[in-house]
Amino acid sequence: MNTHIPAWIDGTLTPVEKLDAHLRGLRHMAVSVFVRRGDKILLQRRALGKYHTPGLWANTCCTHPFWDEPPLVCAARRLDEELGLRGLALTPRGQVEYRADVGAGMIEHELVDIFTASAPEGQEPVPNPAEVMETRWMSLAALRDSIAEMPEQFTPWLRIYLEQHSDQIFSAAS
Repeated sequence: MNTHIPAWIDGTLTPVEKLDAHLRGLRHMAVSVFVRRGDKILLQRRALGKYHTPGLWANTCCTHPFWDEPPLVCAARRLDEELGLRGLALTPRGQVEYRADVGAGMIEHELVDIFTASAPEGQEPVPNPAEVMETRWMSLAALRDSIAEMPEQFTPWLRIYLEQHSDQIFSAAS
């Protein structure tokens, strides 16, 4: 399996092994998806076998594109691989950048392409247990309340997205 992701070394985009990028805190490319149904957002709880942030709640899907993989293709691929969700129309919501300590000596320093999608009634996720241990539909207001009450149960990037980029992600498409 290809584990090399696009990361910057001395200003040049270079294929780097994913774990190495996190251990070195290299700025690298990523993709995040928020699937909605009405006023609810699909969240996933990361599998306990994940090498960082296991068992924490995150947005619907987040990953790293393979070297030379377009972000949109990556987002669709991972929605299927992690949650068995296929055929959703993904809407680009721009890029954000963040840097966060994710524990175990690792740093996520990501330039993230954000996508949103709407799931029709009746289409439910089928989580891949190697990736996702649980899913939940939650309103944005309830999610904000839960993060305020128990921030340690949520990934650093989800907290950053809601605190710093919520308008970009959730405002009505123009």
